[in-house]
Amino acid sequence: MKILAMESSGDKTSVSVMLDDEINSFSLSHARKDRPNWDMFLQNIGLDRNFELKDIDLFAFGNSQNSYTATRSIASYMKGIAVALGKPLVVIDENSEDEFQADTVAKLAKEKFLSSDPQDKAFDPNYANPSYSEDLNFKKLNE
Repeated sequence: MKILAMESSGDKTSVSVMLDDEINSFSLSHARKDRPNWDMFLQNIGLDRNFELKDIDLFAFGNSQNSYTATRSIASYMKGIAVALGKPLVVIDENSEDEFQADTVAKLAKEKFLSSDPQDKAFDPNYANPSYSEDLNFKKLNE
């Protein structure tokens, strides 16, 4: 099984590709407001050398609670690829205090996929959206 996974905590982003039992990862620390160059990340894990996007069986991203904006950026990118290629996409919730990396996201995505019905909505890119666990209370303007 071939899995491409991404994760970002806002100031650190990682990407992993799982090609059967081998995992290749790349991570980079960056300024919180900088959007990483996805092409550079993918080249560093072997895109066009060891695999092509069309060869990926499952796409996954970590639903990080550290930066909703970074997670939305990754979700949009992964959703675009998955929809364009007609492939499944899964969200892996990060509910622990430990910082996830993309390799962990790939391993958990594989477990989830193999133990579920592949037709489950959990793998439909249209339902793969980031969520934020905190209850956000916004102040209304002009009140």
